[in-house]
Amino acid sequence: MADDKQGPGSSEVEQIAWRRAKLAELRAQGWNFPNDFRRPRDSDGVELNAAGLVTAYGDLDKPTLESRGVEVALAGRLINRRGPFMVIQEGSGQIQFYLDKKADPLLRERVEAWDIGDIVAGHGRLEKSGKGALYLNLDRAELLTKALRPLPDQYYGIADTELRYRRRYLDLIMNEDSRRVFALRSAIVRELRTFMEEAGFMEVETPMMQVIPGGATAKPFVTHHNALDLDLYLRVAPELFLKRLVVGGFEKIFEINRNFRNEGLSTRHNPEFTMLEFYWAYAGYDELMTLTESMLRRICEQVLGTTVISYQGHEIDFGRPIDRVSVRDSLVRYAQMSEAAVDDRETLMTVAREHGVDVTADWGLGRLQFALFEELVEAKLTDPVFITNYPTEVSPLARRNEADPSVTDRFELFVMGREIANGFAELNDAEDQAARFREQAERKAAGDDEAMHYDADFVMALEYGLPPTAGEGIGIDRLVMLLTDQASIRDVLFFPHMRPAAPD
Repeated sequence: MADDKQGPGSSEVEQIAWRRAKLAELRAQGWNFPNDFRRPRDSDGVELNAAGLVTAYGDLDKPTLESRGVEVALAGRLINRRGPFMVIQEGSGQIQFYLDKKADPLLRERVEAWDIGDIVAGHGRLEKSGKGALYLNLDRAELLTKALRPLPDQYYGIADTELRYRRRYLDLIMNEDSRRVFALRSAIVRELRTFMEEAGFMEVETPMMQVIPGGATAKPFVTHHNALDLDLYLRVAPELFLKRLVVGGFEKIFEINRNFRNEGLSTRHNPEFTMLEFYWAYAGYDELMTLTESMLRRICEQVLGTTVISYQGHEIDFGRPIDRVSVRDSLVRYAQMSEAAVDDRETLMTVAREHGVDVTADWGLGRLQFALFEELVEAKLTDPVFITNYPTEVSPLARRNEADPSVTDRFELFVMGREIANGFAELNDAEDQAARFREQAERKAAGDDEAMHYDADFVMALEYGLPPTAGEGIGIDRLVMLLTDQASIRDVLFFPHMRPAAPD
C-alpha cells in the first residue's frame, strides 16, 4: 500500500521509527488519542456510515446532490491516497475524503501529516465525482488514532497465509474477502438461531466445565478448580446436560456454543469449535433429517439468496431432497463391496487390514463396518447424503433400532466428504445406558483415551424418565466453510489455534 508519508527509508523498522517520532511530536503539542468523535444519526436514530450514505444518496446525480448541501461526518482507517483523494475504510465499506488545494493551510498541514493506517475523522459536504463516486469534501479533519506500524502493500497484500491467521486483525484490514466470510458467518449463526426459535425451540446454556466429560467419544482438556481442589474437564459436548433438561420438562431446546476436544489440528479440525445442538421430545431421527433439510434450505435462501452453492468447484443444491443410505449399504454403493462381504466379520477383518486399519480381535461386525466406512466411503460423499443406521458398537448414546438392535436410529449428514451433522433417537432406557457406559469405562481402562466415563448422575436422571427424544449436533464451523467456499477451517475462525510463532 503506497504511502507518500512514510518518511526516510523503506524498511519496516525505519517506518516505525518515523511514526513514533511523529507521535512524540503530537504528544508534545497536547494531542492524546481523542475519543470525542461520534457518528451523526439520521432522523430514525440510525448511525450514518459509508454504506448508509451510498444507499441514501448514491442514486442522486451530481447537481441534485450539490443542491441539497448534505453535511456529514465520517471516521475510519486511511488505506490509500490518490492525489487529493484519500480512501477511508470503515465497518460498512469505503468512502473517499477530498482535500481541496484551496483548503485552509492549517487543515492541509494536518491532513497531509496523516500516514496510511491512521484512524481519522472528516467533516464536510457530501459530493459526487465525475465518475459517480461519493466523497466527503473536507472542511474539518482530525487524527483519532496514530498507527505506528505500516500496512502491507495493497497490491501484494498478505502473501504469508500463516501471518493472516496469526494477525487476523491485519488480514481483516487488508482482505475484503475475509471480512465478507466473517460477516456471512455471523449471518448464518443468526439465521440458525431464528430458524430454531421459529420452530418452537428454546435457547439454553449448559456448563462448559464438567466433572465428567460426556456426550461424545473424544479426548478432553483438563483444568483444575483451586477452591474445590477438583479436576474439571472442558466439555466435549453439551449432550448429557441438555438431555437432563428434557428430563426436567423442556421438550424443545437448543444451544449454540463451544466444544473442546484435545485432538489434532487440520484443515477440518480445531480443538475449540462451535456447535448447534438441539433436542426434540416426542420426535424421531426421521423428523430430525427432515428438519435439517428445511434448515439448510432456509439458511441458503435467507443468507445467500439461493439454494445452489459452489464449493471448491463442485455445485451443491440444497433445494433438492437429501438421499438417505445406511452405513452397511454405503459400503456396497460407494466401496463396491458385495452384500455377502459386508455381512461377514472375517472378510471385513481382512479388508480392514489390507487398507491399513488398525483392528483388534475383539471388534464386532458393526465396528468393522464403521471403520471401513470411514476408510473407504467418507471421502466419496461429495453430494449431501444422510448416512443412517450406525452400528450400536459405535453409538453409545443412541437408541437401538426396533427391527435390528445391532444398529441404532442414528444418522450423520455428509457433504464434500465431511460430517456436518450428527443426530439420533436418544437412548432413554436407563439400564441399557448404564450397560453401555460400563462398556465405555472398560475401554477407557484398557487405554482408549476417547472412550466415555461412567456418568452415574446421568443414569439417575434417565431413571426418572426421559421421554422419547431425538437430538442433533451441527458443526457450525464446517457449515460456514461449506457455505462460504473455504477449504480450511482456519479461514472461518477469527483466531484459529496454532503453534507458537518462532521468536524473531
